[in-house]
Amino acid sequence: MSKITSYTDSITLEELENHLFECADIIRNTVDKTDYKDYILPMVFYKTLNDTYEDQREDVLEEFGDEEIADDPSFYDFPIPEGYQWADLLDTNKNVDEFLNEAFEAIERENPELQDAFRADYVSADALDDDRLKDLAHHLDTYNLSAERVPPDTLGEAYMDLVKHFASEEGKEGGEYFTPPNIVQMMVRLLSPVEPGDSIHDPTCGSAGMLVEAARYFREEQGGDPTKLTLTGQEMNPDIAAIAKMNLFIHRYEGEIAREDSLRNPQFTTGKGQLQTFDYVLANFPFSADWAKDHLQDDKFGRFDWADKLPRADRGDYAFIMHMEEQLNETGQAAIVVPHGVLFRKHERRYREPMIKRDIIEAVVGLPENLFQNNSIPSAVLVLNEDKPDKRADEIQFIHAADEDFYRELSNQNELTEDGLDHIVKNFDEWRTEERVSRTVPLEEIRENDYNLNIALYVDTTEPEDYIDVNKELDELRKLQAEREEIEAKMTQHMEALNYE
Repeated sequence: MSKITSYTDSITLEELENHLFECADIIRNTVDKTDYKDYILPMVFYKTLNDTYEDQREDVLEEFGDEEIADDPSFYDFPIPEGYQWADLLDTNKNVDEFLNEAFEAIERENPELQDAFRADYVSADALDDDRLKDLAHHLDTYNLSAERVPPDTLGEAYMDLVKHFASEEGKEGGEYFTPPNIVQMMVRLLSPVEPGDSIHDPTCGSAGMLVEAARYFREEQGGDPTKLTLTGQEMNPDIAAIAKMNLFIHRYEGEIAREDSLRNPQFTTGKGQLQTFDYVLANFPFSADWAKDHLQDDKFGRFDWADKLPRADRGDYAFIMHMEEQLNETGQAAIVVPHGVLFRKHERRYREPMIKRDIIEAVVGLPENLFQNNSIPSAVLVLNEDKPDKRADEIQFIHAADEDFYRELSNQNELTEDGLDHIVKNFDEWRTEERVSRTVPLEEIRENDYNLNIALYVDTTEPEDYIDVNKELDELRKLQAEREEIEAKMTQHMEALNYE
């Protein structure tokens, strides 16, 4: 209903990124850098919610000219309770930390769908005193961050850049909630086209980057309306789940984020005691993590029955894969980031065999190393399809995308290039066999290899040897020998002239 639609007075992406990054300078040395996200992201979200509410309220007052009507919460995406608007924060000079905690609680009470979106406890951060928090509030007040003024892609991209920055600060742990956007783009493109009404789920959603990218691709590349998609995710870490909720709103996407361990306590279920199923599953689960094997020996959802033994308690890769496959409907597709070990580890053959026999694996895409935040473990993308096209039946495509043609080296990690990404997707879409890059392999050959999915068994991944023209090299050798003989003859003449023996 907003009349602010042109975004003509909006901040640029570069300005906004710099503006948000400067928040870290304000609180530097007051909290550990690994906790920056816990105090800055909620403040950014608070400012965005407040500015959006203020803009929408201005429109209501302009249309109806009545304060009482403007107090009706039904006019707003997320109404901000009286006494807890941003202006009230700026007017608070003492116990700012207590005000922020109270404001977040009040906003969540007013907007139940934001439950647990704010998890920061500013009172517990002793060094974040009134002066620092006031400085942070005044810094964020520089710009109007209303979702009605700042284009959602600008605000969303700046927000995700900030999340990426904090993930980098946290090292390996940060990489568990942030997947590089170009990898997500590739995964989404391998599963597209998405149709209106489709459901997309990420059972280990981290900061919801995969859901955001799927919705963005549907809008920008397919011309679709993201409100026609059902976006859901589950995240075990409550602080990261809060970031995911913020991320969806800031990108202006509707979706549901649930907390809890997806293996131990899946939140998306039907009233009949079964898992809810989806059209698409996108995921980057924690590699080779511990899982609740003992607790799930007799899983009520029947997820882990692919073999007579469950995956090892200290290696839950296939527990996640089995869970995700169970979440696919009869035509569902999945793109899952996996460590290379799941493709060939001998003791996990028992889990590969049923997937291959059921013909639900569509492709295995080997990625370059060192793509993820402070994690150089080689990885691949496993593409599952419960309803493979007839022309792809009884085959699996293997794509070797780990060569330098597919990525570029950055200062501390590698990055898939646009050309590399396009190359992967083109080979998959056209189901191509290309020397040293891709091959469509019949299931019979994979059975003969004892259900091993190691890409190197099916695509030649060795470095090509340089071609040697033997005749040319022999001619060059003879030429060099003749030159040597000529030089030796001259040397002999000089030696004789000087009476050297």
